[in-house]
Amino acid sequence: MEDKLADLKTRLAEVDDLENAAALLEWDQLTQMPPSGAPARAEQTATLHRIAHEKFTAEAVGHLLDDLGRQYQDASANDDDAALVRVAARRFRRKQQIPAALVAEMSEVTSLAQEAWAKARATNDFALFLPHLERVYALKRQMAACFPDVEAPYDALLDDYEPGMRTSQVQAMFAELRQGVAPLLQAIAAQPKVDESVLRRDYDERQQWDVSVAAIRQFGFDFKAGRQDKSVHPFCTSFSPGDVRLTTRIDRQWLPTCLMGSLHECGHGLYEQGLPARHRRTPLGHYASLGIHESQSRLWENLVGRGRGFWNFFYPQLQAAFPTQLAEVPLDTFYRAINRVQPSYIRVEADEVTYNLHTMLRFELEVALLEEALAAKDAPDAWNAKFKEYFGLDVPEDRLGILQDIHWSAGLVGYFPTYTLGNLASVQFYEKAVADVPSIPDGFERGEFGPLLGWLRENVHCHGARYLPAELVEKVTGAPLTAGPYLRYIKAKYSEVYGL
Repeated sequence: MEDKLADLKTRLAEVDDLENAAALLEWDQLTQMPPSGAPARAEQTATLHRIAHEKFTAEAVGHLLDDLGRQYQDASANDDDAALVRVAARRFRRKQQIPAALVAEMSEVTSLAQEAWAKARATNDFALFLPHLERVYALKRQMAACFPDVEAPYDALLDDYEPGMRTSQVQAMFAELRQGVAPLLQAIAAQPKVDESVLRRDYDERQQWDVSVAAIRQFGFDFKAGRQDKSVHPFCTSFSPGDVRLTTRIDRQWLPTCLMGSLHECGHGLYEQGLPARHRRTPLGHYASLGIHESQSRLWENLVGRGRGFWNFFYPQLQAAFPTQLAEVPLDTFYRAINRVQPSYIRVEADEVTYNLHTMLRFELEVALLEEALAAKDAPDAWNAKFKEYFGLDVPEDRLGILQDIHWSAGLVGYFPTYTLGNLASVQFYEKAVADVPSIPDGFERGEFGPLLGWLRENVHCHGARYLPAELVEKVTGAPLTAGPYLRYIKAKYSEVYGL
């Protein structure tokens, strides 16, 4: 059995290397590659994804997993090798149902679609992106059809990002959130508006960059094991715990774009740097789900980065970087501005109260597009109608609407619900961390973020993909994932901000 386990680990390591090589090419495409490189890059990444898929779903791998599954069926829950076999077997069963040719075609189509999306967004021309969007969803329907036993077609795609989660569960949690957020939004709307003009002054781009780097370094991001670059859409990618790449973007007239975006991506990066190194090059060494991943970014961006304790510590540094803009601005004025609740067009810059409405809108459109209840050509009108219903705003142009996110061009259909699932989990994790280490919030006032990061490393990051996300949340917090804690959190915080 030891020979079979070693054989399996060797095969899994090769697959992981190929997937990381493809991810590196994709990172380069979004940060460094000249535009004319897109066609060749599409072919290169398609080849790598196809080979990785073929290697992982090879008949020999299936035999190894069957034999080792029987060997480890009675093993302890703490047995690393048993966990590896279990996680790899689940991935194998799923990937085996998707033809390698379809994987390669999806990779090539999405590589070209991302270039088309970037041009369409820059020129505000949805027509440039439409044929690519149609092709992406046609392929996603083919992928969903590979899983005939699911409760709903969307389940087949959701499982890629949130293993074990069903569409019906997402719909139930979203309904509870919508019901809880609506009265809070009404109460806030009845209050005098918070002045956010301090955030719209002219902020030098180099200084914004330096401040964001200083903040994420203080959070604990290790620049010997990572870096930050610029991209059209902020993201984090990782090739190992020792090589984690963050990106951000800068708006000279809107300070939160770079600063809060960097704090958000830093949360992702801290998770990647904290994954178990001993399981590197195996499925067990990856993250539990994108919802769990998002819980880390939202925790650091919002519960820490928008919290009063953090700003009591960090605001003097920000004032020193921008004395002309901020020297005469009281901390409370800035704190209220950074926490202003205001329906707005851009999801990544939305406040904590309205943010989840953005993901609900996208989730509902994804389901409709996948089930062909909505044609791609009609998606902008459907987006604008839902946006008016949810936010009371008319969308003036597609780059502020349907063209703002990279996800569909990248084939990430089923991804959007994880943003809200991550919001919910972030509060449950944070509440448990503070219950275990009550000094955590007071430490922020002194710039001490190590105790929180240490707790996350010991309780969340260290498990990698050992548990399904629902299992991990319950193991760590003692309760299933639910909207209740998040609703209590935003009601308490924004009642204080707005004097409700």
